[in-house]
Amino acid sequence: MEVSFWGTRGSLPAPVTAQIIRHKVKKALEIAAAENLDAGTDIDNLIDTKLPFWVKGTYGSNTSCVEIRDNEDFLLCDAGSGLREFGYHFLSSHKGSSPKEFHIFISHPHWDHIQGFPFFIPSYIDGTRITIYGCHDNLKESFSLQQRSPFFPVDFDSLGAKIDFVGLEPGKTYDIAGFSVSAMEQNHPGISFGYRFVKNGKTIVYSTDSEHNMASGNNEELVTFFNQADLLIFDAQYTLIDAWTSKEDWGHSNNLIGVELAQKAHVKHLCLFHNDPVSSDQDLDKLLHNTTKLASLLEEGKTPRVSVAYDGMIVEV
Repeated sequence: MEVSFWGTRGSLPAPVTAQIIRHKVKKALEIAAAENLDAGTDIDNLIDTKLPFWVKGTYGSNTSCVEIRDNEDFLLCDAGSGLREFGYHFLSSHKGSSPKEFHIFISHPHWDHIQGFPFFIPSYIDGTRITIYGCHDNLKESFSLQQRSPFFPVDFDSLGAKIDFVGLEPGKTYDIAGFSVSAMEQNHPGISFGYRFVKNGKTIVYSTDSEHNMASGNNEELVTFFNQADLLIFDAQYTLIDAWTSKEDWGHSNNLIGVELAQKAHVKHLCLFHNDPVSSDQDLDKLLHNTTKLASLLEEGKTPRVSVAYDGMIVEV
């Protein structure tokens, strides 16, 4: 199956500014000069082979939204500002020629995880079916509230799509859009829920907005929930120092805990997610380097592949 990341930032969007672009261009020119760039240089090859990701690309600015595809339905995790980008992509593709069915799983109703829904164009199209799943009792109220006056000009009840809310119970397994789906309560202010999706022998775990530490009492439960995941999407918003000091009890984890839990659960691919909005692309490149180095120190055969999620990233599972 295919996993597409439409929004990977945590807490709030992180726009790319003119200063950031200038810094990238300056660095690219410095590298090009060192490589003796001239009229005969293969520029594409220079970009692909010589420029680090933080220079030639960006980890993105949108908040949480991840798409999982393995059939004609659309399954999405969270409805952050990345949902807007997904909606435009859907409409511009051949699949957007007719109304479709969308399944959206909400980790929790904090604003960065629902703020993209008012801009999700398919929700305005008659004939579209949208089912929103979650373990919180107030999901419909949360979605409706952000579209009430004076916050938004279009009321939630005026949308053209048929929208249903389905409550899930943690620990139970559900058959949804051909996937076996289960949820787990997580440590976060207001409580969040992680999701485990299984189909055709492949497992994807979406575990954002959760604070873990190796001394907590539910690690065995976590390891079971993560067990043998082909892809673990894991909240690593903070550095280890911040997570243990100034931002302790803020509800987010770090890369070190992610590696330790992934190792214990025999995870194949650990994807760090919910990137801190104050982290630059260069910071996130460094995070990837450090985490990959850390994972390489693990016992042979227990080293998960490591990546840092970015807007536009696609992972084959």
